[in-house]
Amino acid sequence: MNTLTQTDPKTTRRGGFDARRLGALMLRYNFIVIFFAVVVIATLLSDDFLTVRNISNLFQQASVVGIVAIGMTFVILTANIDLSVGSVVACGGMVASLLMASGWPPLLAIGAALLTGACLGALMGAIAAYAAVPSFIVTLAGLVTVRGVTYLMSNGVPIGGLPRGFGQFGSLAVPLLPGFAFPVLALLFLAVWGIAALVLRYTVFGEYVFATGGNAEAARLSGLPVRLIVTGVFAISGLLAAFSGVLLTARLRIGQPTAAQGLELDAIAAVVLGGTSLFGGRGGVVGTLFAVMLLQVLRNIFNLLGLGSFYQMTITGLIIIAAILLNRAIDSRQGRR
Repeated sequence: MNTLTQTDPKTTRRGGFDARRLGALMLRYNFIVIFFAVVVIATLLSDDFLTVRNISNLFQQASVVGIVAIGMTFVILTANIDLSVGSVVACGGMVASLLMASGWPPLLAIGAALLTGACLGALMGAIAAYAAVPSFIVTLAGLVTVRGVTYLMSNGVPIGGLPRGFGQFGSLAVPLLPGFAFPVLALLFLAVWGIAALVLRYTVFGEYVFATGGNAEAARLSGLPVRLIVTGVFAISGLLAAFSGVLLTARLRIGQPTAAQGLELDAIAAVVLGGTSLFGGRGGVVGTLFAVMLLQVLRNIFNLLGLGSFYQMTITGLIIIAAILLNRAIDSRQGRR
C-alpha cells in the first residue's frame, strides 16, 4: 500500500481539518474509494442492486475466488506467483467428492482434500525455492499436471452421490438480521480473510513474508529461512485453493473436474488490483478483499443490466488496467518502484 505523505502544517486549517492528510489517505486507500464509487454507480443504475437477495448472492459468489486470492496474496508478497490454483481448486473438490462417494465421513474427506492441496502447494514452492526454478514455470507445469491428475481421478466424469448434508451446507445461510440471511460460504471467506490479515500484521511469519518479498537476498543474509518461507506461502496457497474447491463442490453439489478453469487469472487480478506489488514486499489482504468484491460488483451490475459477456470482459479488463496504472502512478509520485 502507498505510504502516507508527511503532513504540512501550512495545509492544516483551524478546527483540525488537514487537507493534505485527507488526500494522502484517499491515495493510500484508493481501491476502497473506487469500490464505494462503483457501488454508488451500481445503485443508481439498477434498483435491484441493493436488495437483500442480491447482496447475499454477491458475497456467496465472491467466496470461492476470494479465498483463493487470499492465498495468492501470500505468494505474491514474496515476489512469486502461483498459476496452479485453479487446478488445485478442482483437485481438492474432486478428492473430497471421491472419498465421500466411497463412504468416507465428510469431515475426513474434507481434511484429506485440504492436506492434498497443502502438499501440492508445498511441493511446487519447494521446487521453486530449493531448485531455484522460477515459480512461473513451476506452477505453469503444475496447472497442467494437477488438472490432468484431476481428470484421471474421475475419467473426466463429474462425481455425484454426495451426502445430502454436505450439499445443503453449500447453500446454508445464517440469519444475522431480521429478513437478512448471510451465506455460510461468505462467512467462511471473511473468517479466512480475518485470520490472514492477523497473520500478516501481527506474527513473525508475516514479517518474514514481507521481508522475503522486499529483498530476498538481504533477508537470507539476515538469517531468515527464505526458502522455507517461500515453501510455506505456496503451501498456504494450495491449502486455501483446496478449501475453495471443497466449498465450490458443496455449492454445486457435485464434484466437477472442469471446475475453476481460469480462476487463477481472477485471483491474480484481484491481488494486483488491491495494491499488492508483483515485485513483492508491499500490499496485503485488505486490498485483496475490496478488489475481489469490486470485480464481483462489476460482474453483478453487468448481469443486472443485461450486458453481453463480450462487453463485460472488455469493460472489466479496461477497469483493471486503469486501476493498476493509477496505483503505479501513485507509487512513482511517492518514489516507489
